[in-house]
Amino acid sequence: MIKYSGARSSVVDGTDGIILSPMPELPEVETIARKLREGCGGEPSILGREIRSVEIRHPKPIAFPGVEVAREQMRSLVFEEISRRGKFLVCRLSQGYLLIHLRMSGDLQVLPAGQPPRKHDHVIWHLSGDADLRFHDPRRFGRIWLVESPQEVLGPLGPEPLAPDFTAARLGEMLRARKRLLKPLLLDQTFLAGLGNIYTDEALHRARLHPLRRSETLQKDEVARLWHGIRAALRVGIAQDGASIDWVYRGGNSQNHFRVYGREGERCKKCGAKIRQIVVGQRSTYFCPKCQPLGRKNSRK
Repeated sequence: MIKYSGARSSVVDGTDGIILSPMPELPEVETIARKLREGCGGEPSILGREIRSVEIRHPKPIAFPGVEVAREQMRSLVFEEISRRGKFLVCRLSQGYLLIHLRMSGDLQVLPAGQPPRKHDHVIWHLSGDADLRFHDPRRFGRIWLVESPQEVLGPLGPEPLAPDFTAARLGEMLRARKRLLKPLLLDQTFLAGLGNIYTDEALHRARLHPLRRSETLQKDEVARLWHGIRAALRVGIAQDGASIDWVYRGGNSQNHFRVYGREGERCKKCGAKIRQIVVGQRSTYFCPKCQPLGRKNSRK
């Protein structure tokens, strides 16, 4: 298997110069990983299934190692484990790893073999047991890597926000070291893996912190609130199978529990003030001006 040596900056932020929509984030990717691993909603698990052949109907999603090599090297491999790292799906095969970043509109679905492909089914893995795993991506921003080790691609990612070793103390050290505005910093995948526009806004509201606060100004109690807010927002999202606000993601219910995201002009569920929307780092950002005040000393310098 060829060793990956590509540029990593666009890999970890997923942008390639594109301003992405909010979906999918950690809870949505975790939900898809669980469905592929356990089977759900009539779709079977892919664990233990052999890749009989790979149909690549559009070359753009194949980031590495190239269409022909990827098609040949994936044949006869078996899906042994399905997990997640940040916003990446990590599939351990009987040889190497298949990494998938869904980006703006990507989705994975397991269907019975023989069904006609849809227009945007760009990669189809024909599996044992008469099943197909289909990568569906109308906007063609998603990417697929076949590598020897996940670290070849995922090495630059920051810590997992739900991992046991991600403590409030560690978060405090990270915030003080970066000295940036909170919202863009939390979106930076090299700082913390998995947060996107939705759950960053939700976490900041839970922490009662303004998105324009500077990271180095947070006091110990505020760091603790942010740590709890991040983990609580993500756990609610996972419990609700992610959100279904985008035009492509299927099945989640988290959007019915949002505190601020997408609720401009509506009343805050905590204090009754009207939710505001601003643009921070080219991202629409929602917050409650009463629950999340910005003092002059904490604003942009």
